[in-house]
Amino acid sequence: MKAWRTLIVVSFLLLSGCLVTFRDPIPANEAAPIPLLGEWARTNEWGEQLFLRVSRAGSNLYKAETYVGDPSNLDSLKEYGFTVAHHGRRWYLSVGLPKRMGANFAIAGFELTTGNELVLYSLDVDRILQEMEQGVLEGEAVETPQGEGVLVTSPLDRVFAYLDDPANSDVFVEVARYQRTGQ
Repeated sequence: MKAWRTLIVVSFLLLSGCLVTFRDPIPANEAAPIPLLGEWARTNEWGEQLFLRVSRAGSNLYKAETYVGDPSNLDSLKEYGFTVAHHGRRWYLSVGLPKRMGANFAIAGFELTTGNELVLYSLDVDRILQEMEQGVLEGEAVETPQGEGVLVTSPLDRVFAYLDDPANSDVFVEVARYQRTGQ
């Protein structure tokens, strides 16, 4: 159970078991902001101390390593590769999902606050479904082992135009707030 909870937090993207996925990742065309790199911590809803270490994994490629409690707790250690993009006033990250979750890509928003926090945002599945019904975005509802999800098939430039519009800011839901550690 702890490993699954860690996966939920680390993928940054699950909200109540629901997930918005995309066929394509964010291309590795942009560097992440330097303050994103380093170590972060938070206490989750179950009272567990979660740690996140973000580092470079290549040219504009990054990895997030997560663990519960002590870094020697190898059973809880998970590693995820991701890319980032900056559009307008927003930062986004894209992470590949395992085959059991559809093998697509999840996109999330993130913010680095002046209070030394890393805030992660997921996309609201219900809101994205509404936008698909209205023809704003293309895609389909999908069932996953975690519940109903959405696979968005619109091109990324169209998705980012939608996400960058301030009128759509309520499509983002905060899922985690980390504090900088190891300063």
